Amino acid sequence: MNMTIRNSAELVMKLRDSLKGMDSSIEAAIAPPFTALYHLSHLVADSPIKLCAQDVFWEREGAYTGEVSPNMLIDIGCQYVIIGHSERRQYFCETDETVNKKAIAAVKQGLKPIICVGESLQEREDGKTLDIIKRQVEKGLKDVLSGQMKDIAIAYEPIWAIGTGKNATPDQAEEVHNFIRNLLYEMFGLNAVADTRIIYGGSVKANNIDVFMAHANIDGALVGGASLDAQSFARIVKFQKLK
Repeated sequence: MNMTIRNSAELVMKLRDSLKGMDSSIEAAIAPPFTALYHLSHLVADSPIKLCAQDVFWEREGAYTGEVSPNMLIDIGCQYVIIGHSERRQYFCETDETVNKKAIAAVKQGLKPIICVGESLQEREDGKTLDIIKRQVEKGLKDVLSGQMKDIAIAYEPIWAIGTGKNATPDQAEEVHNFIRNLLYEMFGLNAVADTRIIYGGSVKANNIDVFMAHANIDGALVGGASLDAQSFARIVKFQKLK
């Protein structure tokens, strides 16, 4: 919940200029508040930047005051939507079941979900990390078809490493990403392993993105506070591939 429409527009124009000539194999998306989506859709129309929403409801229309449907997001130019972000789970009663309903509705309407999973500090200290991730992935992807996984990304965001001063190491992130990839293989088969991007979202910054992206199972990043600065965000998008 950052920035007015004017602030958002200024940021995106700077980002758009900074990303000129970026590697065409890399996708970059911005996820502003709902109020700025329509205005920013025009600013990114002729750029490599995609538009993403921060949340969505699972019904197409109806008496659901305050909610926004998948077709409404598509109507204003969104291609992606974040589902099950840790803050939605923590503050707004998001559950694995509602994540699943939103994911299925989004894919059905043509949106590409970025489904967030991650454990709390207490769960990690109790040795429950992989159990939590397994539950969230399995329940979040319930009834999703193998062929739909090419349009879905999984974002691992360890809650304990977001804005707490604690940082997950790249090796810790790689361990969980590898676990998720093996889980997707069990659930959907080999094609899903190749098609599904697993991205990392635990305090990613311009000064650590290169190290994270050097790991085989980290396909990208879900950027938080560092995305509020155009120069920082552009540096993350233009990460240096380490050998």
